[in-house]
Amino acid sequence: MKKSRSVLKNIRKSALRRVVNVSRKKKLKAAIKKIKKMTVKSEALKAYPEVQSIIDKSIQDGIIKERTAARYKSHLLQYIQGLK
Repeated sequence: MKKSRSVLKNIRKSALRRVVNVSRKKKLKAAIKKIKKMTVKSEALKAYPEVQSIIDKSIQDGIIKERTAARYKSHLLQYIQGLK
């Protein structure tokens, strides 16, 4: 059965959205890992606002949900507070 033009367009759009969403999620995960690798508290506190911004943007883009973002932020702050 032949697919309509709108179906083909939706397939193209969803493929593009998937590529964009995967890249944004990778950026988010990389930022979180960057903080987790830090061993100095002052450096981690300086880097935290940037990571927090990335997490907040991920909520707006629909990459993660609000509660997931809150959990990420909470765990990162707990990790940072545990550093020396």
